[in-house]
Amino acid sequence: MRLIHGEHDLFGDGSVTLIPTYGHTPGHQSMKVRLARGDVVLTGDACYMRKTLDDLHLPHRNFLHDREGMLASLQIFRDLQRRGARIFYGHDVEHWANVPQAPLEVV
Repeated sequence: MRLIHGEHDLFGDGSVTLIPTYGHTPGHQSMKVRLARGDVVLTGDACYMRKTLDDLHLPHRNFLHDREGMLASLQIFRDLQRRGARIFYGHDVEHWANVPQAPLEVV
């Protein structure tokens, strides 16, 4: 186990970066992956659905550790999205219906 603080370049080459996205849980991390067509951000539970990001529609308080932390995490996703990253939402059925599933490759 390795404790990290802030963003962490997992392989030291910028291909996979862990991003602290607190709010849902105290130590939650999301992942930015560099692909040939640009960055993809895997939000995990920091952003359940597109509506969460578009409308800042937070989950019920029973599923939320820190409201301000989650809003800050959503702002990180918005900033990455403005810079061209594709956001992959944790539980958005409509989003995942359009994502190639294994063994197909996400490009």
